Amino acid sequence: MTEVPSIQVFVANEFKRQARTLEKRYRNLRSDLQLIIEQFQKGEFLGDQISGIGYRVYKLRVRNSTIRKGKSGGYRVIYQILSPSAVVLLSVYAKSDQDDVDTEDLQRHHRKVSIPSRVALAKHLAEF
Repeated sequence: MTEVPSIQVFVANEFKRQARTLEKRYRNLRSDLQLIIEQFQKGEFLGDQISGIGYRVYKLRVRNSTIRKGKSGGYRVIYQILSPSAVVLLSVYAKSDQDDVDTEDLQRHHRKVSIPSRVALAKHLAEF
């Protein structure tokens, strides 16, 4: 049997702030995002790579089960692959609120991201 890779998923403070704001409007946000976190933890990296950043940053379309419009009207999750065993969620927004993400904003986010220790990770995810 082959062992399933265990990927650590970190959550940037900006992502947490944006998720809290969206959760006020979309009650199923947490469960919608939990599905993609589980995919990441299995080593399944989805989405389209964003060019012009200089880092392995991806935009992923996520279904919004609150409004039932599918992925096209759902959320956009911006994440970065830090290593083969670590991913950081940088940003989340509703497609209805924002058309695209600015590459300059992403570069600013990248400079602010600090990776918590393994002990802090559990607390970090629990707070989300």
